[in-house]
Amino acid sequence: MNTIEDILAVIDGHGSRQYGREAVSQREHALQCAQLAEQDGASDALVTAALLHDFGHLVNRTAETDGPDVDDVHQYIAIPFLRPFFPPAVLEPIRMHVEAKRYLCRVDPAYWAGLSDCSKHTLKLQGGIFSEEEAAQFIQRPFAADAVKLRIWDDRAKTPGLATPTTRHYAAAMARCMTAESVI
Repeated sequence: MNTIEDILAVIDGHGSRQYGREAVSQREHALQCAQLAEQDGASDALVTAALLHDFGHLVNRTAETDGPDVDDVHQYIAIPFLRPFFPPAVLEPIRMHVEAKRYLCRVDPAYWAGLSDCSKHTLKLQGGIFSEEEAAQFIQRPFAADAVKLRIWDDRAKTPGLATPTTRHYAAAMARCMTAESVI
């Protein structure tokens, strides 16, 4: 993988898979999440992170990490694929978006109540709700606030049949935040 086109091809080629137990595909979820970020006026880096936050689900499809009762650690699996292209402003919210769910459940009880059943199930697999101390430490880390924003869009990006732009729409935003060493 060495271009934006390759990254978008992964989303388009493998994104038709169901997004967990949700009523949308991986592609629909990614596009809805990016659209929500864009509508909220997020930076190019955060829009790109929103589009790519579940990229690890698409590039890691092995039997050991596939199944309803396995945490596939997708937030970490995506990073080696994306690191050659994107700066920490893209990578860190992706890496931290699962922890952001654990954080939000601690600081906002209504957040947990609003999670889908699928998200509640994966929360258990991902370590459960943060303790007070873990939550306090998490939110102090660089990019934690962006990860929280991403997480909120992530939770809202599950509407069957919602009209969104295509993956190609996000290529320009991706290009604007790519690292200087990247090749487009």
